[in-house]
Amino acid sequence: MDVKVLQIEEIAVFQVNGEINISTSPALKNHFEKISSKKIVVNLEKVSYIDSSGLATLVEILKKTRSQGGALGLAGMSEKVKSLFEITKLDKLFSIFAAQDEAIAKIK
Repeated sequence: MDVKVLQIEEIAVFQVNGEINISTSPALKNHFEKISSKKIVVNLEKVSYIDSSGLATLVEILKKTRSQGGALGLAGMSEKVKSLFEITKLDKLFSIFAAQDEAIAKIK
């Protein structure tokens, strides 16, 4: 897994590439702990797979962001990843957007 973090105005954009699984989710969590932005967009366009530990990490980051008065949006999911969010009903918990630009516009 590779993560690039961009700052677009007051929004931290995480561009994730690869799989978010039990061995990579701690690194992803570490990236989130290093930023101070309360508005976050996670671009999942290049994520091919997420396991339960990856989902748990994203939920944990969402809870922390919301508890600090912030917002988190997920963008660019493949159909495979999106169906996982639908099956687990996490699509009701997260703000999910078709593209990074749309997520940035709505999170502002």
